[in-house]
Amino acid sequence: MDILVIGGGGREHALAWKLRQSPKAGKIYVAPGNGGTALAGQFDNLPITDVQALRAWAQEHKIGLTVVGPEAPLAAGVVDEFRAHGLRIFGPTRAAAQLESSKAFSKAFMRRHGIPTADYDTFTEPAPAHAFIERLGAPIVVKADGLAAGKGVVVAQTLAEAHAAVDYMLIDNKYGVQHNADAEGKAQPRVVIEEFLPGEEASFIVLCDGKNVLALATSQDHKRLLDGDQGPNTGGMGAYSPAPVVTADVHARAMREIILPTVRGMAKDGIPYTGFLYAGLMIDAQGRPKTLEFNCRMGDPETQPIMMRLKSDLVDVLGAAIDGKLDQIELQWDRRTALGVVMAAHGYPEQPRKGDAITSLPPDTALDDDAMVFHAGTELVDGVLRTSGGRVLCVTALGDSLRLAQQRAYEIVQRIHFDGAQYRRDIGHRALK
Repeated sequence: MDILVIGGGGREHALAWKLRQSPKAGKIYVAPGNGGTALAGQFDNLPITDVQALRAWAQEHKIGLTVVGPEAPLAAGVVDEFRAHGLRIFGPTRAAAQLESSKAFSKAFMRRHGIPTADYDTFTEPAPAHAFIERLGAPIVVKADGLAAGKGVVVAQTLAEAHAAVDYMLIDNKYGVQHNADAEGKAQPRVVIEEFLPGEEASFIVLCDGKNVLALATSQDHKRLLDGDQGPNTGGMGAYSPAPVVTADVHARAMREIILPTVRGMAKDGIPYTGFLYAGLMIDAQGRPKTLEFNCRMGDPETQPIMMRLKSDLVDVLGAAIDGKLDQIELQWDRRTALGVVMAAHGYPEQPRKGDAITSLPPDTALDDDAMVFHAGTELVDGVLRTSGGRVLCVTALGDSLRLAQQRAYEIVQRIHFDGAQYRRDIGHRALK
């Protein structure tokens, strides 16, 4: 069957790469794709992002399976549109995607259904938000209520940093947040301010078919720009799988206390959840997980190491999910560890520079089956691969241990060049303590 992957980042490159390995896969289109999917020769980039235009194109070309990568088309209702015309698509509806697109909806949902999360309040005006910060003190977390490409969260270590974040989100919109509408349909800047939770973060990603849940391999992201978890928050500077912090007990608790109550709660609220569901967890010293956030998609860059480890046929898995038969699927995993290092553009995350030429990039055929360079912010311009976004590449490798996977990934990173390239040199450090 012919397959459409919606999105243009590293996550979508990884999903397309894994789908390509299925004997059931025909042509694979990536909309809009990136320089890596254009170079590969295995995919066709499709320069369409409008939801209705994508649906019309998928109908015309008899696409048998569509997979949605990023949050924006989900929030725009791409799943609703495709389903209304009888097309098979994997992802949550617009209503279900509010778990990610509205932090206020998500926090109210968790409070209503008794899902462990940080205490919080929601504000549309700066003055009461500033007063709340003064009352709670720092460290404290400020979140924009709207889509922000993974950058709408500030973990403020000082009161000054928290106050500045409120002004950026409610007044200046420095982070480019797509504000959610108020009751009158007008875009309304809103922030969620919540208590800081100490502990260690992990990414807990599952597949949902409306009633059944299938957990993917555990993973851990690195959100801060600089080594030692310093610097500003980013969309993610690297990840690895599995994550040792998610022990068997933590895994069981996360499923029992967070994931299953979420899926049941959505169904109870009349919004059955289908698609990838990502719970960002904070695990305290006693191994108790709380929910930092929900994403209605796979994480990026977590997708890259997870797809490297997945041995099952992804076409079969997603087909079963669309048909409500995830209870009949058992996933097979490579026993090795996978680790991905993100190479970001000069100026990222504040003002990433575009247009730098990328050189010394090893072709896929030059890498053994233990490594892959997934593209995100890249484009082909007159035959030259150039940077086109903040996070440019994710160099991902497998190894018999985390350290071996790390060494292999960094060997490849050090061969790739573009002016101003930024990358962390300590991805995986928490598991190597």
